[in-house]
Amino acid sequence: MNYFSLLCFGWASIGIISRIFMYIMGDQWKEWEMDKAYKAEKPWYINIIGLLGYAIVIYSWYNVIALDVEYSWIISMLVTLTTVKISVLLFNYDGFRQFAITTLKDKRKMMRLNISVVILSTILIGMGLFLY
Repeated sequence: MNYFSLLCFGWASIGIISRIFMYIMGDQWKEWEMDKAYKAEKPWYINIIGLLGYAIVIYSWYNVIALDVEYSWIISMLVTLTTVKISVLLFNYDGFRQFAITTLKDKRKMMRLNISVVILSTILIGMGLFLY
């Protein structure tokens, strides 16, 4: 299994497992997310996670260039899109937190977000199995 397959399966796993926990925990998920994961004061680990996210993007593009894996640029492009969230977390934490609060309170937004994550996770699994 190559790096790009692992990236697909890892990202899909995070998406699916988080949705399962959201379902099992119900409203406790919202409390955990806002009171623990995204506390009012920016937690120290956000910077580490952000830097790790940037490192994954850089390493992915390095592998696109260094390895001869057909269509590897597709997953690297998708991973690059995550820099939007990473950048907001790092440089506009309060804005991200407000967006999260608003989204968690709106059942329609949450439903759309969850459906999008499940669809993306399914596509990622397919890419990991059949593309890489």
